[in-house]
This record gives sequence, C-alpha cells and structure tokens, in this order.
Amino acid sequence: MTELPVQRAHLLPVVAPERRWLIEGLWAAEAVGIVGGEPKCCKSFLALDMTVAVAAGRPCLRRFPVPQAGRVLLYAAEDALPVVRQRLEGIAATVGVALPDLDIHVITAPSLRLDLAADQERLAATATQLRPRLLVLDPLVRLHRLDENAAAEVAPLLAYLRDLQRRLALAVVLVHHARKSAGNVRAGQALRGSSELHAWGDSNLYLRRHGADLSLTIEHRAAPSPGDLPLALHVDGDAVALRVSAAPPAAPPPARDPAASIARALAAAAAPLALAELRAVCHVRTADLCAALGTLVQAGRVAKSPRGYALADAGEALSTGAARPAGP
Repeated sequence: MTELPVQRAHLLPVVAPERRWLIEGLWAAEAVGIVGGEPKCCKSFLALDMTVAVAAGRPCLRRFPVPQAGRVLLYAAEDALPVVRQRLEGIAATVGVALPDLDIHVITAPSLRLDLAADQERLAATATQLRPRLLVLDPLVRLHRLDENAAAEVAPLLAYLRDLQRRLALAVVLVHHARKSAGNVRAGQALRGSSELHAWGDSNLYLRRHGADLSLTIEHRAAPSPGDLPLALHVDGDAVALRVSAAPPAAPPPARDPAASIARALAAAAAPLALAELRAVCHVRTADLCAALGTLVQAGRVAKSPRGYALADAGEALSTGAARPAGP
C-alpha cells in the first residue's frame, strides 16, 4: 500500500507577506468566501467594487490596497448586461481608470447552474482558459435549485468551488442573501440556508443596514478582523460607488521581517544563539520565528547545531563548545 506524503511541520512552505492578500485586510489571496447581506444592502455594489479594484490594482472602497492587479471573471445573474456595464463604468471612473483598460470578463450566458455537472464543466473550462485571479458569482440563489437548508445538498456545490480555487489558484467571491430581520444574531449566522455556507469561507464580508446607515463586517479564517466599518454610496454624476464613510485610521507600522531580523542577530553574535536567545533579540513571535528559521535552514542560509543557530558561513564555529537546547 502506498503511504501518504508527509513533511516535518517546520519545513512546510511559508507564505510571503506580499502574497497573503488579494485585497489587503479585506480578502485573502486565493480565498473563497461570501459577500452576504439582506436585500438592498449593496452586496452587488461591493462585489463589483472588488472586481474593479482587483482588475485596476486600486484600493477597494478607496481604503483597502490591492498588491497586484489581475484578471477578473464575473457572472452577474440578477442584473441586465447594460446595468452591469453602467455600474462597472461608474466604479472605474471613481477610481480614476477607464473600463476598456480593465481586464474584466463577464459571463453572458443567460443561466449558470452549478448543481449541474455540465455547467460545472463549462465554468471550469472558462476559468481554465482565462486564468483569473478572482471569480465573482452573484448571487448564489441563481446558481442552483438545491435546498439551501440541507447541508448534504449545499456541500457538494461548495466543494466544487473549493476544488476550482485550488486547481486554478484563484479567489472566489460568492454573493449570498441573509435572512430578513436577522439583525440580532452574529453576521455569519444571519446567512440564509445551511451553516455550511458560513463555515466554508476563508474571507467573508457582511453588509447590514441600521435604519439609513450601512455597515460592513469583515471576517477571516486566518487573520484578525477589524471592527465594523460604516459605508455609504457616493454619487458623482453618473458614477456611483461605495466608500468607507469614516476617515481611515493611521496606517499601521510596516510588518517586521523575521528572516531579516534573524540574519542581523546571527551576524552580530559571537557564538551560536539558542531559540530563546533569538526570540529575545528579534522580538518576534515564537511561531513566526520558528517558521522563518525553518525556511532559512532549508535554504542553507542558517546552520543548526546542538549549540544553537548561526549563519551558514560561520558553520565551523558550531563544531565546538558545550551543547545547549536550540529549540525546534
């Protein structure tokens, strides 16, 4: 019997900081997830704003940077094609670009049923040919004839989209409705249908109305989520687009690079450093420190011995001296 492939945990790949986000703070790179909310909460406007932001490489909602522009594939099932174009042109004008300059491809098929194998194959073939960074499907209710409350029926559709994301290394935004009058429950729990939908998302965005006010809740599987943000539709002539209605906070300080900190500390050290010593010098979380050390050792830039860690070109110093714990 063939064994499953395994690898030591500290040798697993490390995601570079610049590749962690499709839209910084808003949507993780290659994430699947939900843009949810009750009717008339601007879900489609938000999905189209994400579409333009990724295609243009401009901040989404004039707030969240896009590290790298890329192609977007969009299916908008509830709006006529002229309406889709008008909205995209308005958002593009708001961010200072022209729609013809954006790499946005719109699926014009009158229907798309992701509970049917034939339509799954057609969507997969289209995405394989175009290789978008982002796939936007709006809304879920128009993509199937399943019982959304039955996990056994919803799960295969979500599994198909997850498989598509993994095979083609793309992000998937699925627009979905929330239950009416669900304002007293957690945002994700207000989604209509099975709890599978909430659990499926790597990044989820929820829009809610409180009287005339609109707010955005952001959730991530693998990153902290900020507090709710107030949004408003901004109208400038024919251009209509969402934006954060409050002034953005000061930009956070640049993230510390654990690998660079480790290299500086080892270059300045007269002897190998144990894990605890490196942590004290570098002021880096243990998990980040161990991940960076694993990468540096695997790349041959750092050598490890019973005495501790040292730069690889100082490896001869590792062969002498008393042993002491070196960590992972």
